[in-house]
Amino acid sequence: MQDLKFREMKTEEIEQALHTSKEFGLNEKEAQNRLRKNGYNELQEGEKQSALLLFFSQFKDFMVLVLLAATLISGLLGEYVDAIAIIAIVIVNGFLGFFQERKAEKSLEALKEMAAPQVQALRDGSWRKIPSKELVVGDVIRFAAGDRIGADVRIVDASSLEIEESALTGESVPVIKYAAPNYHGAESIGDEDNMAFMGTMVTRGNGEGIVVSTGMHTAMGKIADLLQSAKPLITPLQHRLEQLGKILITAALLLTLLVVVIGVFQGNDLYTMVLAGVSLAVAAIPEGLPAIVTVALSLGVQRMIKKNAIVRKLPAVETLGCASVICSDKTGTMTQNKMTVTHVWNGGTLWNITGSGMDRTGRFYKDESEVDPNQQKPLKQILTFGLLCNHAEINEKEGQIVVDGDPTEGALAIAALKAGLTKEQLLEKFTIMKEFPFDSSRKMMSVIVKDENGRQFVITKGAPDVLIGKTEAVLWGEKNLYMNGELRSKIQSSIESLAEKALRTIAIAYKPIPSNTIILHEHEAESNLTFIGLQGMIDPPRPEVKEAVKECREAGIKTIMITGDHAITAKAIATQLGILRGKEKVLEGKDLSDMDVKELEDVVDHVAVFARVSPEHKLKIVKALQNKGHIVAMTGDGVNDAPAIKSADIGIAMGITGTDVAKEASSLVLMDDNFATIKSAIKEGRNIYENIRKFIRYLLASNVGEILVMFFAMILALPLPLVPIQILWVNLVTDGLPAMALGLDQPEENVMKRNPRHPKEGVFARGLGWKIITRGFLIGAATLLAFIIVYKQHPDQLIYAQTVAFATLVLAQLIHVFDCRSERSIFSRNPFGNKYLVWSVLSSLILMIIVIYYPPLQTVFHTVPIALRDWLLVVGMASIPTFLLAGTFLARKSK
Repeated sequence: MQDLKFREMKTEEIEQALHTSKEFGLNEKEAQNRLRKNGYNELQEGEKQSALLLFFSQFKDFMVLVLLAATLISGLLGEYVDAIAIIAIVIVNGFLGFFQERKAEKSLEALKEMAAPQVQALRDGSWRKIPSKELVVGDVIRFAAGDRIGADVRIVDASSLEIEESALTGESVPVIKYAAPNYHGAESIGDEDNMAFMGTMVTRGNGEGIVVSTGMHTAMGKIADLLQSAKPLITPLQHRLEQLGKILITAALLLTLLVVVIGVFQGNDLYTMVLAGVSLAVAAIPEGLPAIVTVALSLGVQRMIKKNAIVRKLPAVETLGCASVICSDKTGTMTQNKMTVTHVWNGGTLWNITGSGMDRTGRFYKDESEVDPNQQKPLKQILTFGLLCNHAEINEKEGQIVVDGDPTEGALAIAALKAGLTKEQLLEKFTIMKEFPFDSSRKMMSVIVKDENGRQFVITKGAPDVLIGKTEAVLWGEKNLYMNGELRSKIQSSIESLAEKALRTIAIAYKPIPSNTIILHEHEAESNLTFIGLQGMIDPPRPEVKEAVKECREAGIKTIMITGDHAITAKAIATQLGILRGKEKVLEGKDLSDMDVKELEDVVDHVAVFARVSPEHKLKIVKALQNKGHIVAMTGDGVNDAPAIKSADIGIAMGITGTDVAKEASSLVLMDDNFATIKSAIKEGRNIYENIRKFIRYLLASNVGEILVMFFAMILALPLPLVPIQILWVNLVTDGLPAMALGLDQPEENVMKRNPRHPKEGVFARGLGWKIITRGFLIGAATLLAFIIVYKQHPDQLIYAQTVAFATLVLAQLIHVFDCRSERSIFSRNPFGNKYLVWSVLSSLILMIIVIYYPPLQTVFHTVPIALRDWLLVVGMASIPTFLLAGTFLARKSK
């Protein structure tokens, strides 16, 4: 391998070889030069389908092939104008599909860009986030648990670092990584214990490294030819519609055969009956349906992006409408993620701190009297130790304080800042010798520190209930006391008292250690500690979440809070947000651990809050809810959340705080980490599905009307009321624009007042099938009646009667489209509420008038101008299908 030499080098040698610096990184100009020379740090994609092939692929659809076959028959029968016109319309439809797919491809590329992994790179001496594809050889990057490695790097600094390399080795057990040169033989990637490779995941600890290979020169690049690009997903709805299309086509062919046989049996010539059969087949096929479903889904996904929800997997759009339970993290999702330390406790003394979480100024009070924190020794010690055992960096951008790091650590750092303490000042007096990073199993973090006098000690911060078990003494005021049951009880009482105020508590402890003592493992450092005190902080709820929870409840969706916080804190926040109500319960992680999934199923419907849980518990919660028949949306942001996110019906990852592995496992990414966005996404998901039902109702009712017009005319031995080209014009052009506009319809007022849709609910559920048949029957009957009336008056003017039938059919459908906006009646919604629909109907009307009155098109579409008195007949007959049933609805409602 190209990188073996780096494995054996010291840090200084790597810096020299790659002309970089561990302390300064690359300068931006040099980085851009290398980027231009070597290209982006990304794997080469397979060849994309050419524009020409993409265009011809539009004609592979089964419906289009049947249509082309009908066109061929028309041509063979000498109807050349019809055949040419049909082909022209099909080609135009093909172009529309082509441009839509190209647009979708561009949207997908934009989504990939938005979801592109970010890395922390050192440029010009400062750390900044850049897309991993902009990494170049020589870049210095840092990474921590949950991050995906952006390129092949030689590790130069590691703290409890473990990386999972199954993407390359197939071995799922994480590999412990070191920073020292590796001189032993390395037969495989798994032996390279001081290298980190593109695409692998950090599962524990943190580290820094220098990029030694990018793009196709990485280990991942060398096996890139084995990778398969993701194939587009076909949603269950699209599959059902595809099956529906095939059923309609089969029915059309059988109907066509039946009509030909009946017609010939009645004495009609074969030529006329074959032409009639072709007309019927054209009427039965909803040519625009597949394209409009795709457009509706694409437009819905685009609307979700504008609402800060990125749909990574298209089936999630449908599944969102079925969600019955949302399991949501508390911190950052339901709250503002701006932790603020408001109380500090030590030895029975409680100090209050004022000022917001992002404010460097604040005052300290003890028993309602203001105090100087620097004169309160225990207080200053707690604040100092909380800042030393801390990764957060406080920066100022455009006059505002910005925390770079964990919000909890940021709160501790800002609390210290309010007392005039900064990390830079403390590091002049203290040296951090070693760190044992926080992880979810230990629930604590420790550092070994040496002060200016050479004294060494361990500082530990973490969950109070865990830390108490590691202590043997307590600092009570300024005295060191042996930790006994009474003191332990007093500390526990203080923790609960702070938790009742909805405060999250972080405990601080320490222990002196002899100089030059080497501690290799965390369990050595985190034992026999002296408990110093507590810092109590609050993450205020997002103001919009309470209303969102209420809306979800009205929509039949239960919200469950899942948090690692203390049960009392979680209960206080959940009650405040309206999640915990009545007899609902709070269940703690320790109880979860003692339950199997079956036992959890018995109580899960009565639990509103899961507190003190680890990410591993989430999978158990998901399974229990699913076994009870719920459709579960689960949020998460960490590596360990990925199994639960992937197992949930709708996996939701956090876009800001979420790790790459969580995002990859998800079907939906929240770009603002906000619970209210989940509610908006569910509302949008429900609306997308309802809009698809609307235009299915519209298109199929129109098709049923067309079929019945033709079929009954043949049964009654009448001439054809419509010719194939007119029917095709209605299906593809006249109907197409309003159908697309229905896909943009705003949600009905009650869309979030209904219970979730059952996932196995058919497209025609809730009476949709009956509405399609009845409306279609009335549209067909009205059109046929208009044709008969005019034809009986002018038996020698068949084209004139056909034009009246054509106008009646178009107008009846354009009136009916407003009825499709509501499950109830055309009078249930403002008909002008969808401006896109109004404009599309006007456009369709104008197109119809052009086809009727523009001489060059009259020849193509077999039309002639209609007299004013017959327009009154057209309008009257076209109004009957919609307003007859709407009047019935109003009469029934008035009773």
